Parts: sequence; structure tokens; C-alpha cells
Amino acid sequence: APPHKTWNELHFPDEYPLSHYEMSFLLPHFLKEGRGKLAVYFTRVFNPVWTYPDGFSWIEALRDPKLIGLHAALTPTWNETAFFADYVLPVGHASERHDLVSYETHSGLWIGFRQPVHREFLRRQGKPVTFTYEANPGEVWEEDEFWIELSWRVDPDGSLGIRKYFESPYRADEKMTIDEYYQYIFERVPGLPEVAEKEGISALEYMQRHGAYAVENDNYKRYLAKVNGKIAASGLVEKGGEVVGVKAESGKRVGFPTPSRKQELYSQTLVDWKWPEYALPAYIKSHVHESEMDRNAGEFPLVPTYRLPTLIHSRSTNAKWLMEIANRNPLWMHTSDAKRLGYTTGDLVRVNTEIGHFVARVWATEAVRPGTLACSHHLGRWRRPQDPIANRWGTSLVDLKEEAPGQWRMRKKEGVQIKKSSDPDSSRIFWEDTGVHQNITFPVHPDPQSGMHCWHQKVRLEKAQPDDEYGDVFVDTNKSMAIYRKWLEKTRPAPGPDNLRRPLWLKRPLRPETSLFYLDPKNESNK
Repeated sequence: APPHKTWNELHFPDEYPLSHYEMSFLLPHFLKEGRGKLAVYFTRVFNPVWTYPDGFSWIEALRDPKLIGLHAALTPTWNETAFFADYVLPVGHASERHDLVSYETHSGLWIGFRQPVHREFLRRQGKPVTFTYEANPGEVWEEDEFWIELSWRVDPDGSLGIRKYFESPYRADEKMTIDEYYQYIFERVPGLPEVAEKEGISALEYMQRHGAYAVENDNYKRYLAKVNGKIAASGLVEKGGEVVGVKAESGKRVGFPTPSRKQELYSQTLVDWKWPEYALPAYIKSHVHESEMDRNAGEFPLVPTYRLPTLIHSRSTNAKWLMEIANRNPLWMHTSDAKRLGYTTGDLVRVNTEIGHFVARVWATEAVRPGTLACSHHLGRWRRPQDPIANRWGTSLVDLKEEAPGQWRMRKKEGVQIKKSSDPDSSRIFWEDTGVHQNITFPVHPDPQSGMHCWHQKVRLEKAQPDDEYGDVFVDTNKSMAIYRKWLEKTRPAPGPDNLRRPLWLKRPLRPETSLFYLDPKNESNK
């Protein structure tokens, strides 16, 4: 499909012209302050209520039809965001769907083909199916097929201009099948059709049989690829009005994807876009710098992002063997800090953030830097009484209340319970604790330069209060909106040179037409 003709300011707002990806973690804040409305919102294998900071603001946005008209959650497992969806559409795990994969394993370039196992098994047995859900356990949809089918039905007569992109490249006016979709891709992978032909099969059959193909064996020095064109006074190589490379000692080379086509120590882009003090790499004093800490008041920098090697974000809670290994997230504290403050392992503490607090247990250890606290990712999963009983190996039943507008409180009612089921391992559960949901107590901290969320938090530690219980969470989303605006004031918004929204050379997902990179208040199509 050609580049689209709209600029979505909920994805790439003018305040963050140098962001590499869409500012998705700020979506509820944008909606709340009236920047737009979503008629339909698909969350795809996405759990912002739990994973992102300020999850209660997400709950407030998802429940408000004035902000989000309809929310459909595409997910292989139940999660906290799906609880607040109008439709939950079960999609397949890795062995139940198609996908293309390629990782940075070495200096070569390769492509892998993930396939729904049961569908491929039936095909080889001479029992092919039309849709993968006919083969998948539980009639789980294959995601590529879902989007093809939905797009085809949304535009039944082609008048919206959508249908043509889902027509078969081999059968005129017919809907593309999933096999044709990947056949079309594999026929265009350099060298793959020729290798497949030697085996007497198609490129698709080759990938169905072998699962992977090595495209290039050595692509480490791609920046040395030769180019043709005219060398400008700047040393850049131009062709057809476009910069295609740079003059080097060895000739005309493609170089790197920067304005100078070189590795840049000095960034003219940062100068042009109002950040001259960072044109050269330098130490940046952050919001969790030691000078920001009042140690006498119990303030610490908290590291909430460290990963456990056995868990994956919020996706692995239903994996019983993984939850058996790691099922709680105590607050790591160096033994010297614990001694100074009078804490021992197992003590309850209240961890105060800018918008609320959570109650955790101390783990005194020398495995963390003195003066720093840490609490691991992954854990603290929950469900309400009205929610489906799912992820039972690692979720707690909670009481969730909005005590006043924007003031949310969560309290655990029960942890993992030992119950008999069709899986005999459910009677062998020895743990009850599922950890504490810390992310939901963090405000958003969008870095004014890159747009990324600054995860490290300044927190204030105190002994748990008499009414506190382990796992308690409290948040005031009125404060979170105020902090969002405070960080927004730190930005240096577009326009940049030539009235641009963002640098033309800086890549972004779903790049629209180049004309839309220019701010033109008279042209409403630019918004």
C-alpha cells in the first residue's frame, strides 16, 4: 500500500518531534485533555493497564465511551486490559499462528517462518482447512487471517479503497488466502525461489518444509555498498534529487542512515531541533540524580524494570513451571540501608510515589547498590471477582474501588489457591504470593527529548501504616495528570527547520506521505 495521507497526532504529537516510536503510553492523557477520540481501538497482545505506568488512567479512558467508543482486545491470554474491553478476541500463541521472524544472531541475514502446527499437520495429512481456527484448539483465530477477513468485510464493494489491498495477486477480484499472502512474500525474497526450484517445490513449500532461509551470509559492512550519483560540494552523493550516499576514501558509498551519511559524534539535528546543549554526547542529570534525593526523608531511586530470566512481561503468568520458579517481587534493599533504617527481610514497607503508593516486603541483600531500591517486573498480576478465572498460577483476587473521582485503591483478597482440576499440578501449588503491582503507581515521565518513558522513580520509603496490608495499592489520577503536564512543559515542540513536524531523515513506523511532515495551519489534511 502507498503511504497514508493523514498525520495522527495521538501517535506523533508536535511536542515530541524526535521520538522514534508512537507515544502510546500517553494515549489516555491525550484523550483526557481533548486531543481526540477513538471510535474503535484494537489492543493487540497489549496490556497497558498492567504494563504501562499510570494504569488507572488507562482504566478511566477505556471505560469512558466519550473517549474510546469501542475497545476490542486481541490477546492469546486474559489480561488486565482485556477485562476492560467490549470484545475479547482470542488469538493464537506461537504454535497457532503464522509469522515471519529474523533476529540479530550473527552478521548474516536470514528469514524464518512460524506456522500453526496443527494446520500444517492436517495439510500434510491431505486434510487442508480454509481458516486456521478450524484446526486450532478452541477455534482460536489466526491473526493474519482475521485482519484479511475483517478488511474484506469492512469494504464489501471496494468503495472505501481498502478491499483492493486484500485481493489475491494470483486470482483477480478474489480474496487473498493466507497461503497466497506468504507465497507472495517468499517469491520476492532474494534467492529463495531459485533454491526452492532446485528442490522442485515452490518458495512457499520450501519455507513450510524447512522453516528458515539464509538470505545473506555476511552483511556486516552494508555501509560500504557502492552507489552511483553526483558528488555535491558537501561530499554527499546525490541522484535524482535525493541523497543516496557519501564520498569516502574508497569511493562513493551508501554510508549510514544519518544526514551526513556518517556515524555522527556531533548532531546538527539536535541543534536544528532546539537541543543544542546535547549536540555532543554528555552526561545528563536525571530526575533520579543523587542531588534530587532527600535521604533524611527516606527518598531513594527505585529500579522497577529489572527482568527475571524466567518470566516475560505479563505473558508468562499462565506458564506453571515458570511461575513455580519466580512468583513474588520483594523490594530489594542493601543491607547497609536496611540496618540504617531499621528494616529486616520480610518487613512491610510503604513505597510512596508521586501519585500514590504500594506496600511491599523488604528483602535485605548485598546484591543491590547501596542507596538504591529495586523491585522486579512481571509480578503483581490481579483479577477482580467479576473477571474470568484465568492465569490462575500467578494472579491474586483483588478488591478494586474508586473511592472518589480519580482516587483508586486495590487490596488483595486472596492469592493463588490450591485447587484440584484436570491438571494434577494444580494440587501441587506451594506458593500463595503473586507479588505487588508497582507500575500502576508510577506517573508518566516522558523524556522531553526522545519521548521515551523514564522508568526509574524517586520514591519515599516509610514503615507500613497500621491499616496497610501487603499488596495494597493507592493512586490519585488527578495528580498523575498534573505530573504529565509538568513533564510536557519540558518539551521543545515542532516546528523545526522548514516548518517540519519531525526530521525527514528520522525513521518512524507507518510513515505517511512526505508532505504531511510539514506543518501547515491552512491545510487541515495535515492533522
